[in-house]
Amino acid sequence: MYWLTPALLYEPTWYVYLVHCADNTYYCGISKDVDRRIHEHNLSRRGSKYTRARRPVKLVWKSPPKTHKEAAQMEYKIKKLSRRQKEIIIVTNNISLIK
Repeated sequence: MYWLTPALLYEPTWYVYLVHCADNTYYCGISKDVDRRIHEHNLSRRGSKYTRARRPVKLVWKSPPKTHKEAAQMEYKIKKLSRRQKEIIIVTNNISLIK
């Protein structure tokens, strides 16, 4: 859904995030509210099936704001990266590996 603001048409803000799971793996997802999503991953049935079996999870990286389309595309690319490449993104905050 798009909202019309003074002289701007914009889509709500989305974030791509990486969490570190209890079994020492990484999970990548997208959300408009990352804090709420991390809470869901840790405490509710609304967390992803992957993270429900690997609790607790800890947020280790979050992208700059994106449109939904950009966030979904970035998530897809991150999920294809190796563990080492994901760790480089986390440590350096350098997203050049994703492009």
